[in-house]
Amino acid sequence: MKKNLLTVALMALSLSVGAQVICSVNKDAVFYVGENALVYNGGGVQTQENAIYDVRGNVMIVGSGSDLFKTLALGGGNKLDGGNFILRLNTPASSATSTYGQLYINGLAQGNMTAIVDKEYRTPKHGTYQQIALPFNNKTLSSLSGTPSAIGTLGKVFSNARYSKNEILTWNNSTAVSDNLNVSATTPNNTTYYMLGSNGLDSGNPPMTMPSNIDPADPAYIGGTNLQRFGTVYTLRGQAFANGVTETLADAAKNVIFGAGGNNNNSYNERYNTYLQDDWDAATAWSGNFGKNIYQFGNPYLTNLDLGFINKTETGTTTDNNLITTVQGIRYDPGVVTTDSGGTYSVAAKFINFTDSGGTPNASFPVGDVGLIIKPMQTFVVKLRNNLTAQTLNFDNLRRFKNSRRLEGTNYDVNALRSGGTNSSTMKQLGIIGLDENGQEIARTYYAVYPTATTGHTAQPTVQSTLTSTNILGTYEEDVNGGYDMNYIDSYWLYINEANETDFFGKAIPLALYGTSIKSLKFEVRENAELIPDMEHNLSTGIGFYYKSTDGAISEVAQNQVIPVVGDKYNLYYGKSTLILGTDGTAKPSRTKVIYNGAINKFVVRFDPQWKKSDINVYDMSGKLVISQKGVVADKDFEINLAKANAAYIVTAVSEKGEKVSSKIIR
Repeated sequence: MKKNLLTVALMALSLSVGAQVICSVNKDAVFYVGENALVYNGGGVQTQENAIYDVRGNVMIVGSGSDLFKTLALGGGNKLDGGNFILRLNTPASSATSTYGQLYINGLAQGNMTAIVDKEYRTPKHGTYQQIALPFNNKTLSSLSGTPSAIGTLGKVFSNARYSKNEILTWNNSTAVSDNLNVSATTPNNTTYYMLGSNGLDSGNPPMTMPSNIDPADPAYIGGTNLQRFGTVYTLRGQAFANGVTETLADAAKNVIFGAGGNNNNSYNERYNTYLQDDWDAATAWSGNFGKNIYQFGNPYLTNLDLGFINKTETGTTTDNNLITTVQGIRYDPGVVTTDSGGTYSVAAKFINFTDSGGTPNASFPVGDVGLIIKPMQTFVVKLRNNLTAQTLNFDNLRRFKNSRRLEGTNYDVNALRSGGTNSSTMKQLGIIGLDENGQEIARTYYAVYPTATTGHTAQPTVQSTLTSTNILGTYEEDVNGGYDMNYIDSYWLYINEANETDFFGKAIPLALYGTSIKSLKFEVRENAELIPDMEHNLSTGIGFYYKSTDGAISEVAQNQVIPVVGDKYNLYYGKSTLILGTDGTAKPSRTKVIYNGAINKFVVRFDPQWKKSDINVYDMSGKLVISQKGVVADKDFEINLAKANAAYIVTAVSEKGEKVSSKIIR
């Protein structure tokens, strides 16, 4: 039978005295913090023996260097096997909307924080390498290894073998390399970005044994169905980090020479072009700012981080102590990490990009996905526009219990008001979400307009982010008069696209769908990163977005509107087009490309996912046919086997439906 010391609903406890321990949960007792509750401890906290501090809401431990945070064993020593201070995951079957227990600690010395915190963890599998933060001080990495039934582990065994997908890697910002960590080492830094080899993770999802300290009558745990392996719920444990975390953003990859096409090798003898992605500056790949000024971090705290105002000047008590005016973008979701013969890369990552402030405070605004809240154990990546001035990222005042951004102009507080206001920005964006036959999201892309945006291709940094050949929904670089820019149609396509709202008013942004799985499109309309009301069309300018499908009609876009897919090509507009209505006759670009694969030192044909088979011919410049291959199955890259002779060739690939792609290469 559970013995509850206290069940809290809204504000459970607010105490502050000059003691080392203000709250002690004694043997056999349970201190329960309900979902949405807030408990404030003005001093130290401890549990004794089998006592449980069960957190589904939010706990603040605020004290001084003499206060303690401890889990005590029989006899008064430190209890280090966990199971006492537990941060729960609520409704884990609905991970997208699930809330979770959070812990905020301020003022305590690291040496006085010996308590073991259990953190329930659930997130989608990221592919071959799980991207994760480990917010645990001095945690031995081998403790992540264990059998599937071992609570406190990830249910597999990690090793030191690079490329085994069982290793533990960390990102090195200065060298742009994933370094191996020995499994006998401890967590090296509070903001470390980890990549855990995913072999064996999520295999079968065997259920965990229900811990003895869980009440079987608790409806959240009946039958133990919420205590399962990867893909549902893990429990990881360790000692929390103290506050005071900052990072200097300076000189990332400053002295790294990537080489032509990224073909130079790193310290592990790996070509940079086999793993290094820069979706912000892909249009100028391997030159300029490409691959530079990228900083990868893990959330060091057991609270959310609110990155919504890291680029803003805030006055008085509202400040979060950050002013990074050169931020270009933030990647907050790695998507799916894939490892193949070409290397390791990410597909379908999610980004927030920022308009260029030109160094002016408060003149930069977020564009793209709504992901400025970083959850506990989540990673994120920051890209800066330049390296002219060192920037400081202060993590302390980013901490936030709520799952939405703080309202601009409100005083900073970990429990501050949610976002929802407006400001003087005129950044407007249209999100296009591809839904399958069940109404589930399978792809998305964005089109943003604002007064200082750049129309068409530029070598200067913008808010644009690119897509890979495996994505199925996106836009293409626009010509300044509207439609495709044919100079770049085979070079890249876009996840986030931008155009100037004045000089591109009423002109067409080409949107393309690949594959038949997208059955409908949903529209998401935002101004200054905030959704406009449902089914409204006009933004603050009195102007809205429009779309044209293959039937030729131009229709208004409304917030939260869903339309059935008709055809595989659309045009998007900010402001209604004044052109004569009609179907755009430009063919949708093929995503079949001839590219150089540095990992195997060959050119390859990488096929459009809609191609089933292809005939491939390679001609020298005299017109002689040097390679001919019929009926090539298009489910993997086709390697073009040519001797290296500094000679030029024409490669043609023709699909089973007669679609033709040609490219010139020099080998």
